[in-house]
Amino acid sequence: MSRRRRRSGIRRKLLIAALLLLATPVVAIAAMRWVPPPTTAFMLQSPVQPVRQQWAPLEAIAPVLAQAVVASEDQNFPRHHGFDFAAISDAIREGGDGGPQRGASTISQQVAKNLFLWPGGGYARKGIEAGLTVLIELLWPKRRILEIYLNIAELAPGVFGAEAAAMHYFEHSAATLDANQASRLAAVLPAPRRWKAEPPDEHVLRRSLWIREQMAHVTPSLNDALH
Repeated sequence: MSRRRRRSGIRRKLLIAALLLLATPVVAIAAMRWVPPPTTAFMLQSPVQPVRQQWAPLEAIAPVLAQAVVASEDQNFPRHHGFDFAAISDAIREGGDGGPQRGASTISQQVAKNLFLWPGGGYARKGIEAGLTVLIELLWPKRRILEIYLNIAELAPGVFGAEAAAMHYFEHSAATLDANQASRLAAVLPAPRRWKAEPPDEHVLRRSLWIREQMAHVTPSLNDALH
């Protein structure tokens, strides 16, 4: 076989491998529009094993939890297309001013990260996350994005999703969460291995109160996005 033919064969194999690499997340994300993810990258990487998680469809989760999570994590969720550029700009400005840095990740970005990636920062991970976020927003309605987030977010060490967390903290189903309980679950989302929904410390109580105040502002636009 000539050198030219060998090079052509190598290029063809590399092209096929690249296409498969690109197609795999597209197929997986497309399938998860209807099929619950069997696990996530974050569950596999959890230091607490085995993890606890039980899938619950959105209609089996109290609406107040969806409202609390959006109020806490991503108030522009009903309106943006995966990225909240105003929040990103604010975070960059506050960091540049020497103030405490805050996260600007949307719920869609967090779904992409939790499903496929790893904790931490870095430009490479952020770039991959951005591409996955675009796919998720293109292939899933807002209702599905929120449904998956409520089922895969870590809410206590090794406890993922609303149903497992409701049983862990309150000993009842996610369907019967009240606004107080929902806001406390949402309050621990930034650091579920440090904060607890039950018993809540002063920080969780303050944050849950703020979340309940914000829920009224996000509920109308959230209801529109989910129907």
